[in-house]
Amino acid sequence: MKNDVSKVTPFTRYQMFVVAVLALLQFTIVMDFQIISPLGDMLMKGLRIDTAQFGLLVSSYALGAGVMGVLASAVADRFDRRKFLLFFYTGFMVGTLFCGLSHSYPVLLVARSVTGLFGGVIASISMAIVSDLFALNQRGRVMGYVQMAFSVSQVLGIPAGILIANRWGWNATFLSIVVLAALIWIAIGAGFRPVVEHMRLQTPENVLKRLWRVFSTRSYLLGFVCIAFLTTGGAMMMPFNATFLINNAGVTQEQLPLVYICTGVATIIAMPLIGRLSDRMEKYRLFLIGSSLMIGVVLLFTHLTPVPLWMVIGMNMLMFLGISCGKVPAMALNTAVPAQRDRGSYMSLCASLQQLSNGVGAMVAGLIIVQPGAAEPLRHFNRVGYVVAAMSIVAMLLLWPINRMIRRRG
Repeated sequence: MKNDVSKVTPFTRYQMFVVAVLALLQFTIVMDFQIISPLGDMLMKGLRIDTAQFGLLVSSYALGAGVMGVLASAVADRFDRRKFLLFFYTGFMVGTLFCGLSHSYPVLLVARSVTGLFGGVIASISMAIVSDLFALNQRGRVMGYVQMAFSVSQVLGIPAGILIANRWGWNATFLSIVVLAALIWIAIGAGFRPVVEHMRLQTPENVLKRLWRVFSTRSYLLGFVCIAFLTTGGAMMMPFNATFLINNAGVTQEQLPLVYICTGVATIIAMPLIGRLSDRMEKYRLFLIGSSLMIGVVLLFTHLTPVPLWMVIGMNMLMFLGISCGKVPAMALNTAVPAQRDRGSYMSLCASLQQLSNGVGAMVAGLIIVQPGAAEPLRHFNRVGYVVAAMSIVAMLLLWPINRMIRRRG
């Protein structure tokens, strides 16, 4: 089987600046969304809520993002992507600010929904910018660096967020995200050039008609379904990961930052390598390797009982490495599915489906998992592992025809 690229094209200085800023931007988005999981045990006890209510709290962000993603997809390709990004990033900062000012479950639930309405669209705008500014044989590296924001959030963001929450309360964690996001907003406004090439390809098409055309295109539809399955599995695992480690695997609240730091360091080292490897070898093959690793570790991880800390850290590292090794090539392939004139709409719909999948996954996991008491072990977490493995296998099957289609295009 031939490689999907013959050589690696270097980045220009401006491209490197764009990658760095988008990676930092993605860090704030990931940090804002993922911090709910490690703060889960604290929020459930502090707000006196159960697993189903916590699942709804996680889902509120994702469902809001899913709704806005559909609406944004109808007009995403009619605006300068730079201005579009700044608008939604502003809304994200406002929503996160209200999260930091919340002091009850209902208020926090509404604040998370507002944050999701704006924050969930940002990833799709970023991916559209990447697709416009970078060739396909550069996108694996770009995805590696941008997705590395997830790893950095593990090393710096989440441990720092936990420490801030332990010292000043969970509200302070969200307020610190707002401060960092404001600096990134300034960098985008001052340093990004307008991204308008796609606007020259637009036709005077009715918004609803355009939305239906994009959503009903066969190749696009296959990409949508694949992304939905790929996302839902991880969404079922992540919200209850920290709570499971504390109540089932014997990790203490003080040890939790170390678990995330070690996991993040491993993925920070691995992500650029995975991105570069994704540009050098066949992307689908790398996806299969990563997904297979993730399935094996998930099935073991979800059966953990109190074990030594080094074992917990090792399994957590392997699980996240498997997820990264699968996600980077899959997302790089997905950027090649749409035509340029539909790229913004397609990526917005993908982001919307990802967020809806996150919401559905978190809610379903919250209904499957049971915690009889505030300090008792979670029950039925192993069932979540079985569902995640099954959905990952379906994603493997769905990405195969997408890979064939892209290879035929050359």
